[in-house]
Amino acid sequence: MDGDNADQGEIGKFDQDASAWWDAKGPFAPLHAITPLRLDYIETRIGSLSGLRVADVGCGGGLLSEPMAARGARVTGIDLAPETLETARLHARASGLSIDYREIAAEALAAEAPGRFDVVTCMELLEHVPDPAAVVEACGMLVRPGGAVFFSTINRNMRAWLFAIVGAEHLLRLLPAGTHDARAFIRPAELARWARGSGLEMNHLTGLHYNPLTRQYFMAEDTRVNYLVHCTRTKS
Repeated sequence: MDGDNADQGEIGKFDQDASAWWDAKGPFAPLHAITPLRLDYIETRIGSLSGLRVADVGCGGGLLSEPMAARGARVTGIDLAPETLETARLHARASGLSIDYREIAAEALAAEAPGRFDVVTCMELLEHVPDPAAVVEACGMLVRPGGAVFFSTINRNMRAWLFAIVGAEHLLRLLPAGTHDARAFIRPAELARWARGSGLEMNHLTGLHYNPLTRQYFMAEDTRVNYLVHCTRTKS
């Protein structure tokens, strides 16, 4: 396992709640709520996942890995949080799903299996690692030419700080306080630059929003806070 591009404090934060990953009302409730949106976005952009080889980078407890596998994808989920991965393995087994969960860094898997995957997903991870550009590069290496890479992260500006930290963590308490560090948020232009440098072409960008009155998440064009990106590996 190569954990050089990992913050042990971040890993510890997620591992301390490892048993609660599949509690839809627990600390990961927002991820449960947005997973159907993320899944639909992926299939809207590329079509059916059935039969595709997918790497879920920063898979956590498997909240996205499992529904992708249920739709017929051959999923490899990777993470550096061991207790979280054990929760993912146990839940997949109980759900009757075959998912290859591995405790390995994206960079190490990319060196081991370059171009092996049709699709790579990297959701809510980039803002939690010391060198997000290196993860983007690894994702570009993992996907085959013409394949798709999906990122989800948080923009860096005052509005994002107000909504993602003050609002979500302290006022609405959608997430535990301290989940995010605003200094680690990533502007779309930065992500686009890293993607281009990694052989990826950014095809589409959309925003992810929360309505506190209806308690519903939805997608819209505004990318000033949370956003999702669809990239394609350039053919060469």
